[in-house]
Amino acid sequence: MAEKKTIKSFILRVDSDTMDAIEAWAADEFRSTNGQLQWIITEALRKAKRLPKKKTSSARQPSNNENNSES
Repeated sequence: MAEKKTIKSFILRVDSDTMDAIEAWAADEFRSTNGQLQWIITEALRKAKRLPKKKTSSARQPSNNENNSES
């Protein structure tokens, strides 16, 4: 069974010009403003290699077709 994520809330103060730009971007991407902010933060963390490593239940096992180079 998948582990349920804990969601934390916090207040973010943003100037009106920045907020207008975020809201417009969110609308262009068919996301909520909150969803857009989450995406922006996640992308920044991913690019900075700051996201925690994802846990995998088992290592991927190559199939027989990948092991054999015969045709």
